[in-house]
Amino acid sequence: MLIFLYGPDTYRSKRKLSEIIEEYKKVHCNGLSLVFFNGGDLKLASLKEAVRQTSIFDEKKLLVISNVFANQDFKEKFLKNSEFFESLKDTVLFYEEDEIPAKDKFFAFLKKKAKAQNFQLLQGENLKKWVKQELAGFKAEISPDALTKLVDSVGSDLWQLSNEINKLVSFKGKERKVNLEDVELLVKPKIETAIFKTIDAIAQKDKKQALLLIHRHLKKGDSPLYLLSMINFQFRNLLAVKDLMERRQPYGAILKAVKLHPFVVKKSYYQAQKFTLAELKKIYRKIFQADLDIKTGKVNPETALDLLIAET
Repeated sequence: MLIFLYGPDTYRSKRKLSEIIEEYKKVHCNGLSLVFFNGGDLKLASLKEAVRQTSIFDEKKLLVISNVFANQDFKEKFLKNSEFFESLKDTVLFYEEDEIPAKDKFFAFLKKKAKAQNFQLLQGENLKKWVKQELAGFKAEISPDALTKLVDSVGSDLWQLSNEINKLVSFKGKERKVNLEDVELLVKPKIETAIFKTIDAIAQKDKKQALLLIHRHLKKGDSPLYLLSMINFQFRNLLAVKDLMERRQPYGAILKAVKLHPFVVKKSYYQAQKFTLAELKKIYRKIFQADLDIKTGKVNPETALDLLIAET
């Protein structure tokens, strides 16, 4: 049997992976037939050898392969030997955290032949429902305004949301109702999320929305110089990613080359597709000029931000 877990929401996909492994261990408590592989350097021969090894307990194996999509040699050979793996009584589980090219043949095969589950980022009411379920696990609840504030501050990053929920529950102690004041006190809004949204708005030529997002942070007292530095940081990432994309580098190679957090690379890879390389270079030059104008006193930081977005 083949299982395939993938998608940008690595929190839920990793939780699902853990559930499958724990269920397997309940049945096969000795753990001798549970094998993990790093897909990046895995050889098909090694996987076949693991499958063919006979267990003294005559039990089904669970073979977990992580992040294999950058391994072109393995994918090509696996597809040529797909019938061998489709007929197994053992379970081969593919777990992928990285971005997957839409036209990848191995991806198409697994979506069709495996028990595939795509973990997309939760948004809107689905995200709020998830937060309430997590709190219910602590026998806690949250007021509607506090819930809205929490998801607006953190966004769809369930890793951070989980940390914030734990922090809030610990803070409340025996009192299990999280209120707006608790969220405002303990949860720091994620400026990076706003920057990603601002850049999305710039890519869509929606200058009004981009300005609105920036001014929300200015009104909260966030430094315009810090906001400009975040915009500069992200467009520098976009340039690096776009340059590698133009050179037809696979996603796995890009991830290794830019040496950034996988979440940042994933967002940058998506956003870079909305710009040409020439557009990104032009915007980056304008960011440099805005920074220079601020440092030489030609314009104040708030005005520089407004002009930057208005001219992009």
